Order: sequence, then C-alpha cells, then structure tokens
Amino acid sequence: MKLLFDENLSPKLPRLVENIFPGSLHVRDCGLKGQSDQAVWEYARANGFTLASKDGDFYQRSLLLGAPPKLVWLCLGNCTRLELLDLIVRHQADIRALESANESVLLLS
Repeated sequence: MKLLFDENLSPKLPRLVENIFPGSLHVRDCGLKGQSDQAVWEYARANGFTLASKDGDFYQRSLLLGAPPKLVWLCLGNCTRLELLDLIVRHQADIRALESANESVLLLS
C-alpha cells in the first residue's frame, strides 16, 4: 500500500514512512503542487495510491465519488510532523486494513 500525501502535509512524510508504506509520495513529488483537489484525486486513483490528507474537501469528495482512491483523513488540527508521523505509525494496521475494507475513508485523530 502506498500513500499520496496532500499538499497540506509535510513533504518529508513519504521518506519517514518508506519502511512501512513503500512507494509513498508527496504531491510535490508528482508535479501536483498547487494543483486542484480534482487533479490530486485523479492522480491517486489512476496510480493506485491511498490519499492521506487533513483536508475536509477530500472527505466530501470521497462521499460523492466513493473509492478509488481511498482516503486516510488525518484530523489533528495544527500539529507537528512528528505528531502526524506518530499517528500514522500507531495506526499502520488500520491504514493497511482500509485497502481491503468496504469503507472508503479512515478517520484518524
């Protein structure tokens, strides 16, 4: 399972989770910096990523369109990169389970 981290998250996160989610990227790595949510959504869908974001707009899009892509919605408010990393690491089994689950969104807070 590979994650595509949205623009509102640290571009260092893919490198920090490489050992548990190999192949993960940040939107900057894909030339999507500053692009629309639709463009990010379509890239994730077309390339087999699970989208990771703090943006509620992606949750709304997920309700409207369903999966793919699936969404890991990180609801922490203002936080450090290390706090996000800790949340992802603690819930790595839940994130992996999303891949085969009927649900299209995993809310982590």
